[in-house]
Amino acid sequence: MLEAKTVKPINSRIMKSLDRLAGFTGKIIIPFGIALLLEALVLKGLPLKSSVVNSSTALLGMLPKGIALLTITSLLTAVIKLGLKKVLVQEMYSVETLARVDMLCLDKTGTITQGKMQVETVLPLTQAFDKDAIAKILTSYMAHSEDKNPTAQAIRKRFVGEVVYPMISSLPFSSDRKWGAMELEGLGTVFLGAPEMLLDAEVPEAREALERGSRVLVLALSQEKLDHHKPSDIQALALIEILDPIREGAAETLDYLRSQEVGLKIISGDNPVTVSSIAQKAGFADYQSYVDCSKITDEELVAMAEETAIFGRVSPHQKKLIIQTLKKAGHTTAMTGDGVNDILALREADCSIVMAEGDPATRQIANLVLLNSDFNDVPEILFEGRRVVNNIAHIAPIFLIKTIYSFLLAVICIASALLGRTEWILIFPFIPIQITMIDQFVEGFPPFVLTFERNIKPVEQNFLRKSMLRALPSALMVVFSVLFVKIFGTSQGWSAIEISTILYYLLASIGFMSVVRACLPFSLWRVLLIIWSIGGFLGTALFPRIQKLLEISTLTGQTLPVYGILMLIFTVIFILTSRYQSRK
Repeated sequence: MLEAKTVKPINSRIMKSLDRLAGFTGKIIIPFGIALLLEALVLKGLPLKSSVVNSSTALLGMLPKGIALLTITSLLTAVIKLGLKKVLVQEMYSVETLARVDMLCLDKTGTITQGKMQVETVLPLTQAFDKDAIAKILTSYMAHSEDKNPTAQAIRKRFVGEVVYPMISSLPFSSDRKWGAMELEGLGTVFLGAPEMLLDAEVPEAREALERGSRVLVLALSQEKLDHHKPSDIQALALIEILDPIREGAAETLDYLRSQEVGLKIISGDNPVTVSSIAQKAGFADYQSYVDCSKITDEELVAMAEETAIFGRVSPHQKKLIIQTLKKAGHTTAMTGDGVNDILALREADCSIVMAEGDPATRQIANLVLLNSDFNDVPEILFEGRRVVNNIAHIAPIFLIKTIYSFLLAVICIASALLGRTEWILIFPFIPIQITMIDQFVEGFPPFVLTFERNIKPVEQNFLRKSMLRALPSALMVVFSVLFVKIFGTSQGWSAIEISTILYYLLASIGFMSVVRACLPFSLWRVLLIIWSIGGFLGTALFPRIQKLLEISTLTGQTLPVYGILMLIFTVIFILTSRYQSRK
């Protein structure tokens, strides 16, 4: 209970990457803001209003607020879509975590099997008790027992009737011991649990049942008083064979997960022979790779955790240890389960998935709850997470262009004050309304629409670094445009509004190149999206009243050729760098 109550931190690599970026800009934004304001107000001699407006544009551009908002929005849409498919998402960021999962650990009962256990046969092992006597013992045992696990429910459903033996004391079933016990008046101490845990010698009939994929319990009797330890004089009374049908479609689901580069392991409290047999029937590829965890030490378990596929007779502590070992090996792990004995492993896993039919305690601590209790829903959850993460990584460079060029231009503007001449001091060339208007058609609608595309390929690593590298060429084009237009335009006697106009068009055009790259390969609706974005921009840029608001005009015969030449150069550079990055 204490371990289950520990706080599980949010594990979102995208948000952590954005936090690092925001942490960096957050540290420099105040000194940069003061420096830019004093430069414009004192050194350049601009009015207070103009100084504040130009300085704030650089600071606002450095913050990656657009992609942070889009990330949360995308995750929320994934939560809604999964909810419509009867998957309850209790932790929003678990959708992203599941997209990165490369190792899925499965509990056998309720995952590969249906979790609908039923007693198949009861085989007496002694002549002292016939089937009727054994039935009376089991009826009394289950009537007094408080065990509510699926196995106990199956036995209780089969053996109902008059209680013959009153209870003196009881010891509930434990996932660590693999057995429970009860002292019954007039009979002795009755044990119910795994044969290999209670009996010293192997029962051939038990081995045969295990190889058929059945769960096998032994009913045993001792005249010793009830204790937490197995007595020395214990007599086997009967074997109970319990069947749990394999879930329909489990084989296809396992094959599909394996084809998507997701490693699979089965971690179960059942006998490993039983688990291996069921795994074989369910189409599990490595069904012959199994180990009995009750016979090995923790050190041995850690050593074979990565190589072994099936773990049987696992205690709750060992389940947790397996997950910890896989995480230390660099795997992003997910765990499915439905019982109390799975709680520690579920809490330790990067993403926990439980069945709604399972224990209430597991539902409370899980990241995702399958309301249909159907393991076959797992691939769809995985793909929904991949859609979100891959699409965010795909459109992230569109947003990071502004962050990079805002930072670089701010550094250049501050450094220009060191040149010693007022006319050489560079003031940040854009105002907030210009950036806002361009963002409507570059960072607004197109990325939002693109995040809804289906994209189920494995998730790339190093999200932030790769996105920054993809955005860098475009950001450098913006910086070069500002420097070139400022120097060349001033030498040609261009007015301030002409310089502002060509920079406005260049900034938008460079942004549109990133939108076009994000829309590759082209489809009809992607082409329509590009046309809408460029058309919307031109419609506002050419409207006289909006031009006045944006402090721009129309490209003239003086600025139009320069714009055309620069865009031709930028287009060639953009194509070459994009091809190089794709090959890398």
